[in-house]
Amino acid sequence: MFTLTTHTIESVTAGHPDKICDQISDAILDECLRQDPTSRVAVESFGGHGKLVIGGEVTTRAQVDYAAIAAEVYRRAGYSDLLEITVNVVEQSPDIAMGVDTGGAGDQGIMYGYATDETPEFLPLAQVLSRGLTDRLTEARESGEIEWLRPDAKAQVVFSEGKITSVLVSCQHSDQVSQEEIKKVVQEKIIQPVFIERKVSLEHAEILVNPSGRFVLGGFQADTGLTGRKIMVDTYGGVFPHGGGAFSGKDATKVDRSAAYAARHAAKYLVTKGLAHRVLVSLAYAIGRAEPLMVSAVDENGKDLSKYLSGFDFTPRGIIARLDLQKPVFYETARRGHFGREGVKWEEV
Repeated sequence: MFTLTTHTIESVTAGHPDKICDQISDAILDECLRQDPTSRVAVESFGGHGKLVIGGEVTTRAQVDYAAIAAEVYRRAGYSDLLEITVNVVEQSPDIAMGVDTGGAGDQGIMYGYATDETPEFLPLAQVLSRGLTDRLTEARESGEIEWLRPDAKAQVVFSEGKITSVLVSCQHSDQVSQEEIKKVVQEKIIQPVFIERKVSLEHAEILVNPSGRFVLGGFQADTGLTGRKIMVDTYGGVFPHGGGAFSGKDATKVDRSAAYAARHAAKYLVTKGLAHRVLVSLAYAIGRAEPLMVSAVDENGKDLSKYLSGFDFTPRGIIARLDLQKPVFYETARRGHFGREGVKWEEV
């Protein structure tokens, strides 16, 4: 059922404009939770070309300097230019709060979680490789190993018929480096180390580095960014379903985020127990209602594994307690990835 002979998965660095906005929204969430663990937060960020707008709804006792947090995140992402920041954050609607106060879901919708035993991270190989490339780009830039690298970058890996057929890296760079040098260094210091570490052959792969040519302007200088516009990068690369809701800027009463984490946690549990090689868990909720409308788990052959999840509490309160989601751990998810990394409860089985 989940055997896709050909698929492509993309990753972006923390300096990508959409990811900057995700990080700003989640850094604000973290600060609210740091001061008040019961905070309810729904914050969006939109930025580009010297301007940034922060909007949303919160219910919190925290005193937060939204603009200062945004400016610091922007600096940490690798940029030094100044932003004109506008903040329009108001109190959460009492109509929504009424249902959430009783333990109900903060939104309705469908959430999915996936796990596979093909990598130690329990993620698809192409996803692990594409993220490895963007992580390596960030490391090489921040350490100064490659001085001409700049923060904005993307990577893409194509997997077909059991082998890697294409690797694409587009990276922002200084104006003082030639395209020939960029291609040579990226292949030698970025691509090859990632694939060698994973023992994956590039024999059949077409290597593309900055195929459009120059990439000097990046980030907010070249493009706009918006919270929640990289939901496929945040989940499973579009290879497996995503319910549609974004993660960043939302506290855990919003099941768009918490139930997606719970579904991933459950899928990983089923795989680690040896019940399947690949598992897809599906959850559905009604706003204001605690119990999910649907709990489903199937393996790679379409076999129903739902009965093995009977011991899981998939109510918002149950998820928050089990996965410790009132702690300020979310900025790093926007920066480094939501799945397949250490330090968060939903990856622990």
